Amino acid sequence: MKTFELNGTLRSEYGKKAAKALRKQEMVPCNLYGLGENITFTVKKDDVRKLIYTPDTQVVALTIGDMKKMAVVKEYQFHPISENVLHIDFLEVNEQKPVTVEIPVQLEGHAEGVKAGGKLSLEMRKLKVNGIYTQIPDRIVIDVTNLGLGKKLAVGDVKMEGLRFMNVKDACIAQVKATRASATAAAE
Repeated sequence: MKTFELNGTLRSEYGKKAAKALRKQEMVPCNLYGLGENITFTVKKDDVRKLIYTPDTQVVALTIGDMKKMAVVKEYQFHPISENVLHIDFLEVNEQKPVTVEIPVQLEGHAEGVKAGGKLSLEMRKLKVNGIYTQIPDRIVIDVTNLGLGKKLAVGDVKMEGLRFMNVKDACIAQVKATRASATAAAE
């Protein structure tokens, strides 16, 4: 996984009123949960833009005052109208305890079913995996070259060393759907 550097400042005031005042100053209230005590802090809104608006999963190197922590984004909340970031929760990680994160899926190759006139459809853009954060890749690359017309690729078909997939084993990741053109070609 890629590493994202982020600097924060410890919070001294808590509650709705304090959080609202911080947001007016272009700050985002954050929490760090995990191995020790929970830490509440703030970060600048512009500093988290490249962390949130990316398809990649990243590990965050947090510097809060004089503390340095490694974390992953657990959850973020957006304002329903303005879509500004309201709050971010981080989960502290280390090399002994596995963490569960969602990783984007990337399809590679030219499927046999597409050559026969079908249409390749990506059904799941992200997969939920559990593993040590240093073994989690940026993306899950799946080769679909042998995927025939009307066939599907399920979560149970994908194997990666050091990772455990948390999605349902029968869930469809990608499939080649038959089109009208391929159906008429098969009938002739």
